Amino acid sequence: MSIDGSDSKRNSFCVTAAPKERAIVVGVERPGAKWDVQSSLEELSRLAQTAGAEVVASTSQKLEAPHPRTFVGTGKAEEIADLARSLSADVVIFDDELTPSQQANLEKVVGKPVKIIDRTALILDIFALHATTKEGRLQVRLAQNQYLLPRLRGMWAHLASNRMGGGVGSRFGEGESQLEVDRRMVRKRITSIKRELAHLAEVRSVQRESRYDSGIFKVALAGYTNAGKSSLLNYLTEADVLAYDKLFATLDSTTRRYVLPEGREITLTDTVGFIQKLPTTLIEAFKSTLDEIVGANLILQVVDASSGEFIEQIQAVEEVFEQIGAQDISRVLLFNKCDLLEDDTLIGLKSRYPHALFVSAQTGFGTEELISYIAQVAAAQDKKLEVVLPYNRGDLVSLAHERCRIVSETHKEDGTHLTVFVGSVYLNLFEEYCVGQDNA
Repeated sequence: MSIDGSDSKRNSFCVTAAPKERAIVVGVERPGAKWDVQSSLEELSRLAQTAGAEVVASTSQKLEAPHPRTFVGTGKAEEIADLARSLSADVVIFDDELTPSQQANLEKVVGKPVKIIDRTALILDIFALHATTKEGRLQVRLAQNQYLLPRLRGMWAHLASNRMGGGVGSRFGEGESQLEVDRRMVRKRITSIKRELAHLAEVRSVQRESRYDSGIFKVALAGYTNAGKSSLLNYLTEADVLAYDKLFATLDSTTRRYVLPEGREITLTDTVGFIQKLPTTLIEAFKSTLDEIVGANLILQVVDASSGEFIEQIQAVEEVFEQIGAQDISRVLLFNKCDLLEDDTLIGLKSRYPHALFVSAQTGFGTEELISYIAQVAAAQDKKLEVVLPYNRGDLVSLAHERCRIVSETHKEDGTHLTVFVGSVYLNLFEEYCVGQDNA
């Protein structure tokens, strides 16, 4: 055979992507729920797609309360088992957190090799996919282990990727060489991860404190996942933060400096997105990241104006604010993606939320008003002083130019005369040379 023929035969194959896992999503409709079951299952389906699955069916059941043994009723559990078999499903995902016993009982009903996971496991799985920094990966590992600890009995073998072939819900303990079944070992691992995170938190805290001590006004972009926080940060600061139309595309907070038109320097921080039923293990694990919100002077609560569930999303975000102690920080609703709205819809939204801001990170619409608002809030925290700085205090003159807002400046025999708006951090430095002040 000729060389050409050999090459042709050797190269006559194509590489195909691994088939997506087939998923069924399951919810329970309960009286008084904040989200209707259909909307919640649609979001669960998006989460499953983000994790790499193909949702082939969705089903729900009306219940006063979840069934203690199988979450759904016994008949519904059998129906799900039949559905999984008929559709060749690989995984069944429940919209609420299952207890270890509920999960084990459902596994018996549905049968192997179909996996049974819940919303929390799915979110942790997505976080495992998207964590890029060392701190992010450690935070995910901590949350995973805290979730798995009470589920050790029979759960490790079920969730270990080396025994179930990988895929959605199987990225737990990624990078581990063997299965750990002993609770003591898991607790030891949790303690070790916490120790590493504490060290990284100290480093982050030093960086954060340096920003606090600098007197720079701090703005945090927070809100529901996929509301466009990263896109907005990119537009305003010409940053290159990852911005995809995916849930939880951003896990690690990113801070960028920004200079307002008046010359004031501020920081803008993009933070991890929130979601309804956000697992408490994640809130605890991502505490150091969420501290960026708690330490802000102003929170821009970014809302996806094009979402049909934006009201429920606002409520879910505010619940997290309360959980992390950020409910009393000054914040404003910032409706993003306004370019996707009809004019009448936008007018109605402005009428309903008269104190909110409306922007589009895609087109730049409304960003001038946003920057003006930030400048006003930042300036409102300053005190107007009239000072005379001796010529041997050129350092204070430089500080005034770099960190304060100067209204007027003249040079006379006794020194530099300034009318200046000074932030609270620097008041003690300038008040010694004060000849007049007001709170204007």
